[in-house]
Amino acid sequence: MSIYPIIYTFDMLLWLIIAVNVAYILCFAVTTALPAKNHHFTTSKQQHSFLILIPAYHEDAVIAHTVETIIHQDYPQELFHVAVISDHMSAETNQLLAKLPITLLQPSFQKSSKAKALQFAMNKVEGLFDFVVVLDADNIVASDYISQLNAIAQPSMVIQCHRTAKNADSDVAVLDGISEEINNTIFRKSHNRMGLSSALIGSGMCFDYQWFKDNVNELKSAVEDRELEALLMKQHIYIHYAEDIYVLDEKVSNSDNFQRQRQRWMSGQVQSFFQMVPYLPKAIMDGNINYIDKTFQQALIPRSILLVIIPILCIITPLTSYILHHTSYIYSLKWWILLFCLCIALFMAIPKQMRKQSLFRKLLSFPSLVWKMVLNLQKIDRKNTDFIHTKHGE
Repeated sequence: MSIYPIIYTFDMLLWLIIAVNVAYILCFAVTTALPAKNHHFTTSKQQHSFLILIPAYHEDAVIAHTVETIIHQDYPQELFHVAVISDHMSAETNQLLAKLPITLLQPSFQKSSKAKALQFAMNKVEGLFDFVVVLDADNIVASDYISQLNAIAQPSMVIQCHRTAKNADSDVAVLDGISEEINNTIFRKSHNRMGLSSALIGSGMCFDYQWFKDNVNELKSAVEDRELEALLMKQHIYIHYAEDIYVLDEKVSNSDNFQRQRQRWMSGQVQSFFQMVPYLPKAIMDGNINYIDKTFQQALIPRSILLVIIPILCIITPLTSYILHHTSYIYSLKWWILLFCLCIALFMAIPKQMRKQSLFRKLLSFPSLVWKMVLNLQKIDRKNTDFIHTKHGE
């Protein structure tokens, strides 16, 4: 009995699985080339009040600069309040922060997480606000950031701002920034353009205050942004992507930090998938397209892994045909088509201003980064709730 039919069947099944992943990326990448719909945020004339939460875990190197950009807003001082949740930061840093016009919270968690920090803050900060904004300790915003949010914020509205790179001091940082912009295109801009909810990103998020206060205690894992997404989708609350409201975010500058960050993300994706699947049948019955879409996103293969697997299979398939004396090489063509489609999709998803000739030189760092992601596969633990911290200021 020939072994080729077995190999061919496995090859086709693998191709179909990967093709679904590529098709998803290509579909939303192509959407950005279509004319934008003429729908805009309704401009709000009311001045809302905002609570700005900044969880800071071992963020001594960056937190002071971030807080300075927030407290010097061109928005009325009585209408926004900043709270920093200082978790395992030095006494010197806390003394510096205590001099600023903010609320400084100093919890003593045995096991730290961003979710715990947000829950602690919502239980400790007094007062009533219209909206809650969550920023990371390394985020930088413009002086009119709150004014821009206020202009579009409506009751019960959820907004994800455009998080983008604030540094390009290494090849790793540049590639990390490009990866984030691809995510912005596919999972935020294109989704909104097709009438679907944007993905959250962990910072630069604005929530209705009462909704956030009522739901924040539901967060239980180290992937709080994905949990928040699931809660919003269950309640049929749409997430708007504010493409023109920027939040500058520090990108990792070395491969070790990149590996730690991706390990957290990959583990989070697996955890989130298993958390969301039990509710999936009800979402299908209810026609909850956004929840179905978010669940599917958690099952997607990381793009960098696709960029390794597909070229390898482009080479292996014809070699296998030759070794087994199978004369038809047509079966390998489908892998080359898939690779072409993936490359076109990723190219379209990269903003035009980032498609520079120097980008291709920076791609020399890509193979080592992908290898580190492959190493992360063996470290994924869907039951792990430990907070994996990505260091900044290095």
